[in-house]
Amino acid sequence: MKHYDIPVSKYYEIRFHIVGKIISFSCYIIGWFMPFYFAGSLESGNVCEYFRMKHFFNELGIKDHDQVLYEMGIKEKEHEVYFLSKIKNSKLLPFFEKLFCWGKGKSFNNVDLDKKYPVESSDIYCKK
Repeated sequence: MKHYDIPVSKYYEIRFHIVGKIISFSCYIIGWFMPFYFAGSLESGNVCEYFRMKHFFNELGIKDHDQVLYEMGIKEKEHEVYFLSKIKNSKLLPFFEKLFCWGKGKSFNNVDLDKKYPVESSDIYCKK
């Protein structure tokens, strides 16, 4: 962001710090399933944030950040898979999957870690 003279939002930094602390504290009250479920769901959506950013940069002719954005998108997918692996056998998962549209059979992205496209061909990810 510094490279493009885009300031960091102090509002968002504080807001999301507080949200993180509240979620962290709530884990002691609501148990482990919901934090893992919603973390996995969040990570699932975050995957496309990096690939969309790559698409936007590429539309402007900027390719300098392709590798790092690709790596971050793949890392988010790894996080999604990790959280799902922790809850995949929970009896609550089918209910939450129907209610919130994320789970074993549903993802917010089309990245498959077993069949990854290389950076140069990754424009297929997260196109709407």
